[in-house]
Amino acid sequence: MSKQSEAKATPDAEEVPECADCGKPLPLCICDSITPIENKVSLLILQHPQEQDRTLGTARLTALHFGDAVLKIGLSWPSLSKALGRPVDDPSRWAVLYLGSAKVSELDTENEIVAINRKGEIEPHQRAILGDIEGIVLLDGTWSQAKALWWRNAWMLKCQRVILGPKRASRYGKLRKEPRADGLSTIEAAAMLLAGLEKRPDIAETLNGSFERLLTRYREVQTTMPELAPKPKKRDYRRRKGVKARAK
Repeated sequence: MSKQSEAKATPDAEEVPECADCGKPLPLCICDSITPIENKVSLLILQHPQEQDRTLGTARLTALHFGDAVLKIGLSWPSLSKALGRPVDDPSRWAVLYLGSAKVSELDTENEIVAINRKGEIEPHQRAILGDIEGIVLLDGTWSQAKALWWRNAWMLKCQRVILGPKRASRYGKLRKEPRADGLSTIEAAAMLLAGLEKRPDIAETLNGSFERLLTRYREVQTTMPELAPKPKKRDYRRRKGVKARAK
């Protein structure tokens, strides 16, 4: 068999059938093991349209767990109500998880979920603020994509900003490098937030369990279907040229 024939015999990732629910290639689908969660704190996941890691991404998998969860794909929405698809009486009772340059490790607190103000400073009365949260907004994408979502949706400034200080690194490990030690997958972030705000450890156990099963399935499949490995991201040469120009 020629090299050209061998190349044709190996299917591309796009040719592998995917699950209609989670959107993952069928060999990676774990929908049959999803445990439903009835959540009191609503969940809205906003996914950047260029976040296309269908093998290791967790946004759709996260939303599938919850009875009250909405996943939207796009860059901007005129308001929280439009993004959510229903009226919201008080956006200030919704929290947006956006780390930005803020780090829990640099704040005077032992808490893993921290409410901060626009200056990145810790808010007083943490327990009261977090106890009044009725919904969470998660930004799904790379670091730069999450930043784009934050800046393109001015209504987020009406919401309470929160950040996370996880005690352990993401379960992605070497499979997907996070730019910061406190960077988590969407499903891990949802696990921390919903479990913490509702005081329900079972939520974290359920979500992290699903994530572990996905990662285990991924590692197993890679030995027989390497075409499902995420493709290397293209470098932004325009940005590099801009940096060199400014350096001169």
